[in-house]
Amino acid sequence: MLAAMSTNPRSDKRELILAKGAQVMLRRGYHGTGVQEIVQAASIPKGSFYHYFASKEDFALQALEYLYLPRLERYAQALANPALSPRERILGYYRELLAHFARPEKLQFHCFIGSLSFEMAELSPAIGNQVGAILQRSAQILQGCLEQARAAGELPANEDCENLAAFIANAWQGVLTQLKVGSRGEPIQSFIVRLERLLQA
Repeated sequence: MLAAMSTNPRSDKRELILAKGAQVMLRRGYHGTGVQEIVQAASIPKGSFYHYFASKEDFALQALEYLYLPRLERYAQALANPALSPRERILGYYRELLAHFARPEKLQFHCFIGSLSFEMAELSPAIGNQVGAILQRSAQILQGCLEQARAAGELPANEDCENLAAFIANAWQGVLTQLKVGSRGEPIQSFIVRLERLLQA
């Protein structure tokens, strides 16, 4: 069945600018990307940019939402899969990421949220807050699944799931940083080995 086509041209153009512009900002960084580079990537006049975005900062904020709200939704769905135990949901999710990044065509990796946080979290409170909210939501999703694992006897009864979720989330951000500087699958493999040991009753 074919997906329904959008009937909102304005929304389509905004999403085109976000998709193309985010790719540029991924490669060049926030400071290395100007509005001109964004509109060139989207093949639109420069004036059209300001119909959708008040500034480059506003573009970055909307790009974070555009990229990460769907990812958070997929993460929540994966960690709520009733066909698997809570522990296997978590491990299965990260094993799939290992397979994804191990593909030969994945020669480069860029983390949009990581790049923005390094460049702009201190300079732009709005971007810093947006990054923080996304990372917090991701940790909350993981915490919920860990609490289910604890209730199912897959973790010790006294496990601090909030702290464990924060630790895993922070460790994963470290993995993404290593992937950004050129590592292949080794950081994820090490992460999963340690994750398997952490998620034991």
